Amino acid sequence: MGSYHHKAIKSFNISGEIYDDSAIIRLRDEYSRILHTGMRLSGYVPRLDILEDFTIEYEEATLIFKFKLTIYGSYIGKKKSEWVMGLNGTAPVYTQRSKSSELLRDPASP
Repeated sequence: MGSYHHKAIKSFNISGEIYDDSAIIRLRDEYSRILHTGMRLSGYVPRLDILEDFTIEYEEATLIFKFKLTIYGSYIGKKKSEWVMGLNGTAPVYTQRSKSSELLRDPASP
């Protein structure tokens, strides 16, 4: 296991417009999942000790909500990012491996 002390922190963000206020919560969750997936594919995991930042602004003239969502993460590598949910300070928080992925793994490999 590597050391996670002093790992660089990178911000991942997405911004856009929402046209229906009843969809704000659902879309926030969806955009959060999209950012998390993109982070993992790049070898990053979220910093659980730094909260996600979601800001929203209503523009009366156009009747739309402008938003920005930022999630902070640290690079741990593409393979490790599959099994680490995130970093809490300097400690990794591991995900539970599913039985299906263990069954599909080659029995000759460790």
